[in-house]
Amino acid sequence: MRVTINIDGGSRGNPGPGASAFVIKDLNGKILSQEGYFIPHCTNNQAEYTALKLALIKAAELGAQELDIISDSLLLVKQYLGEYKIKHPDLAARMQEIRQLARPFKISIRHVLRHLNKEPDALANKAMDLKQSVGFNPIENLNPSVPPAIQADNTVNGVQVKPVHHAPLQTAADTPAQNTQAACKAGPKKKAAAKTKTAQPSLFEDF
Repeated sequence: MRVTINIDGGSRGNPGPGASAFVIKDLNGKILSQEGYFIPHCTNNQAEYTALKLALIKAAELGAQELDIISDSLLLVKQYLGEYKIKHPDLAARMQEIRQLARPFKISIRHVLRHLNKEPDALANKAMDLKQSVGFNPIENLNPSVPPAIQADNTVNGVQVKPVHHAPLQTAADTPAQNTQAACKAGPKKKAAAKTKTAQPSLFEDF
């Protein structure tokens, strides 16, 4: 199956709260999946890279083999094609993981101006406005947690989007031993709070 994928990412503050988004369509223009993934803290470039990674993960779920990827980030496109060097170590590590995900596909990627990439931009801004991820047929392999309810118009690109559920993530500081020790010192209310602590899952681990 061949699909077209528009990607975008942004950060309000650079770094600051941000979001990554993708819109995947078949050759007839039907939306197969779209997601705006909220990131509590990132740079613009990190958000752009995450958008590409998310798109590759979802394309694999959909069973696509050929991907026509469109981005308004000239830096991302040129770095993916190897025409620009990646000097920042964080972005270099992310690109290695992206290339691993890209291996099964036949990929073309090209740059367009921002006004020709409005759909993922709308999704990214939706996620930043709501401070949570939203999507239609979103990625399935991120485990669920309970995000706040959306209280706004949920239509993006003519498709109803809904909250995307993400899993609690144990941080490096929250080892089981430390959690147990902290819970012993805390009262009943603090114990309950420790059990329900959540954090944004990292998309760039375990690859």
